[in-house]
Amino acid sequence: MTKATKTNLAMSILALPRTSKRAVVLMLDVVICLVTVAVAFLIRVESVSFPAGTQWLAYGAAVLFGIPLFITFGLYRAIFRYVGWGALMSVARALAIYGVTYSFVFTLIGVNGVPRTIGVLQPILLFGAIGASRAIARYWLGGGYQTLLRLGERRRVLIYGAGSAGRQLAAALASSDEMQVIGFIDDDKTMQGSVLNGKTIYSGKGLGKRLAQLEIDDLLLAIPSAPRSRRNEILEEVRGSATIIRTLPGLMDLAHGRVTVNDLRELDIEDILGRDVVPPNQLLLGKNIAGKTVLVTGAGGSIGSELCRQIVALRPKALLLVEQSEYNLYAIDQELGHLVSRDGEDGAQVIPLLASVQDKQRLESIFSTWQIDTVYHAAAYKHVPLVEHNPAEGVRNNVFGTLNVAQLAEKHAVRDFVLISTDKAVRPTNIMGATKRLAEQVLQALAAKGSTTRFSMVRFGNVLGSSGSVVPLFRKQIRAGGPITITHQEITRYFMTIPEAAQLVIQAGAMAQGGEVFVLDMGDPVRIVDLARRMVELSGLTVRDDDNPEGDIEIAFVGLRPGEKLYEELLIGDDPQSTGHPLIMKARDAHLAWAELSQKLVLCNGLIKAGDAEGLKTSVSDLVREFVPEQENVDWIHVERQAKAVNA
Repeated sequence: MTKATKTNLAMSILALPRTSKRAVVLMLDVVICLVTVAVAFLIRVESVSFPAGTQWLAYGAAVLFGIPLFITFGLYRAIFRYVGWGALMSVARALAIYGVTYSFVFTLIGVNGVPRTIGVLQPILLFGAIGASRAIARYWLGGGYQTLLRLGERRRVLIYGAGSAGRQLAAALASSDEMQVIGFIDDDKTMQGSVLNGKTIYSGKGLGKRLAQLEIDDLLLAIPSAPRSRRNEILEEVRGSATIIRTLPGLMDLAHGRVTVNDLRELDIEDILGRDVVPPNQLLLGKNIAGKTVLVTGAGGSIGSELCRQIVALRPKALLLVEQSEYNLYAIDQELGHLVSRDGEDGAQVIPLLASVQDKQRLESIFSTWQIDTVYHAAAYKHVPLVEHNPAEGVRNNVFGTLNVAQLAEKHAVRDFVLISTDKAVRPTNIMGATKRLAEQVLQALAAKGSTTRFSMVRFGNVLGSSGSVVPLFRKQIRAGGPITITHQEITRYFMTIPEAAQLVIQAGAMAQGGEVFVLDMGDPVRIVDLARRMVELSGLTVRDDDNPEGDIEIAFVGLRPGEKLYEELLIGDDPQSTGHPLIMKARDAHLAWAELSQKLVLCNGLIKAGDAEGLKTSVSDLVREFVPEQENVDWIHVERQAKAVNA
């Protein structure tokens, strides 16, 4: 009988009307009365025989004496799953009177054909049987039943990995009210077929069928040392099943050596698309940070906040957080405060500073107050459609904001300046990408004219889970039941996890000599529709399409947005240089000289102040030769003014 069948049967019994349940118990007591007489005869005569003659009186008297007494003493008014001491005393009194009456008839007076000992044996047996039936009812329908029901509803899990982590996880789950371990899966052939703590170790082959056969709700990956590629293979094997995959973190996160249930988390898209991290070069990590004063702009953003987390761990002298969003600044300051407090006196001084990179006067006060050694410039408007509709602000923030910070870094003898760039800067089709390429050119030109500050740029693609990424949007749409909206069926993007990107940014900046455009190796591009399907499957759901019309989540294609490209690139040229790091390259990108660029930037700034959207678009195209803009100008102010001019 399956778990669901047992639960449904029990609930059906409890759902019966009270009169029906009383009738069932009364009939059960009649049966108990008759059976106890038969057992008493069996004990007395030591043989099984069908009642004959006056022996039937013993059976009839048991029912006629017992049932009326039980009714009189209220045995059928009690709620059996809540039977307490008072109800048990009522049972005892009723059976005491029954015992005296039955013994008086069959032991003291006597009935021919019925041994006198029956009058003593049967009341004793009846007392035990009736008492036991009430105790069982209380256990089954009361606390014991609820416990059994709760245990029956526990999620059935298989643990993938019968090694140390798997054994510790199974031990932690042994007392869990939420999960029950059905068995193990392991790739080690020498372990397959063995029994570990009473649970079978299965082969990983045919995993999908195994999960269905054993009715598994969750597959727990207890393989912290396994590469992401192996996790990806496991996911492929269970595609289409309703099993939720949960995982333990990596070995570094389990350094405490003890696995607990709290270590489990759902397998996320970062575990699938992220790569096996190349161990960082510790000398490069600490070169521009350890013991120094570091400033991060856009400190509350996705990349900026992760940079701050990693910088704090590298023990700088002070970390200045520059952020224009009050909430984001508060959040990262609070988080870093907790991290620093754990380090005691050795922790870095963290200083939150509300400021916009467009406000040069505010920035001047910051740079003149602290002797800053290193700047990581992550502040930027990055949302492609929003910047496309608000190009003047995109240029003002991304280009002139970068220029403000760079010139002040140069003025105040900052040693290293690292710009966080994007793959959208390569042959851009949108204003956001063009502004980031122009920001790169600003730093290239400043470096080329000679500067005591080492300017460098680090270019990479999308980071998983950032505020502008599709991943948080898809998560929200899945929780809402869909549909997942994708602009085009063939659109692809490069992806990297936020921690890996931040770590590589720090290492790349440490290799700079001045003017380099570093490009991170992002691996292979990912089709966004495949990303969406994976996220649905990781949620234990299925995609609804023509092949599976009964699926859970639909994927809808809504068309490319203004300025959006089908494919992103990381290199403008085709001849990148290698570096000492396997995941970091140097691009060979041409740029304007500072004398020419600075003059054109003055013109561009004048167009912003004049509100000339068409002229600004032309000016940016002139500065970024690879920029191929959309034909239509979708600047909201420009569009509204045109509409009013037509209607005038």
